[in-house]
Amino acid sequence: MASALRDFMVRTSTALLLGAIMLVALSLGGVWALAVVTAAIAALATTEFYALVRRERRLPSELVGLTAVVAMPFAAAAYGAIGLTATVGILVISAFFWHVMIRQVRLTETGVTLFGAVYVGFTLAHLVLIREYDNGVWYAFVMLLSVWVNDSFAYIAGSWLGKHKMAPRISPKKSWEGFVAGSAGTVAVWVTAGRLPGVDVSAGWLAAIGIAASVAAVIGDLSESRIKREVGVKDSGTLLPGHGGYLDRFDSLIMVAIVTHYMLFAAGVR
Repeated sequence: MASALRDFMVRTSTALLLGAIMLVALSLGGVWALAVVTAAIAALATTEFYALVRRERRLPSELVGLTAVVAMPFAAAAYGAIGLTATVGILVISAFFWHVMIRQVRLTETGVTLFGAVYVGFTLAHLVLIREYDNGVWYAFVMLLSVWVNDSFAYIAGSWLGKHKMAPRISPKKSWEGFVAGSAGTVAVWVTAGRLPGVDVSAGWLAAIGIAASVAAVIGDLSESRIKREVGVKDSGTLLPGHGGYLDRFDSLIMVAIVTHYMLFAAGVR
């Protein structure tokens, strides 16, 4: 119990620091400051992803992949979804140009180059697109808060009450009790957000967004755990106390950002 509480405090301290940086960029710096922070996080997380696949003797082009990852949030800030889509198109062309010009490069290298950039950079850039909605500051804030609540509630419930394992071969510590607690917290955050100024979405849609975000969070977490298990490592990196690496910390947000964006769009937010 004491060890779980200590680990939780370390995780929480790290999460609060990162959250504070993102919230300052979100609220005070505008869309371009958020693009800078998002690009930095995405670049660090993608670097960790490429380090993981190199353990499988794959040689991704980090120059191609990381250039695209850094460009994506800025393209989203400047030109919206069209700019983000165009950047992905340029990424594909650049990756295959690299593939054609260097004979030693195999299709698997080109594949992991493209996948890493899309998996991290493209998905996280949707945070910038959410910020550009009308009253997007509130929607982005609620999304970030919901991810933090989901992670915290799931960790506490899983550590103290978790008995039924969700995916023991992939993530032994993840439990159904933690998933239920995290989902309940996420839905509560989104439904409560209906009281914020400018959040003009029905309670039903807000609850649906919370459920979708909860599912996306666990998919993001389990996906990254599966990747780490395949290459035989515990953490994607060592830079963040209590979390491991940036990919460990933002694996849920990676999926939640893109899912939340399209759920808001379906709910009529523009």
